[in-house]
Amino acid sequence: MTSHDEGRADEEPPGPDVPAPEPEPGAEAEPEAGAEPGAARRGPAWLIVGVVAATLLICCCSAVVGLTLSWSAGLLDSR
Repeated sequence: MTSHDEGRADEEPPGPDVPAPEPEPGAEAEPEAGAEPGAARRGPAWLIVGVVAATLLICCCSAVVGLTLSWSAGLLDSR
């Protein structure tokens, strides 16, 4: 951080990364009732969490199936 940037944090609040879209002519300017400001950004996060959870579930199940087949074939015997 340079001395030029030190005072900027107090002067201007952080803004959104993407500017808000311009409303279409004739469209109402009021936001939808019950809509939260960050609701649109939460959808992709839950999608990523769901994909990661499904991937872990598939990997764990395939490992269990592989171990079961190996055990039933006698590959895990210590003899």
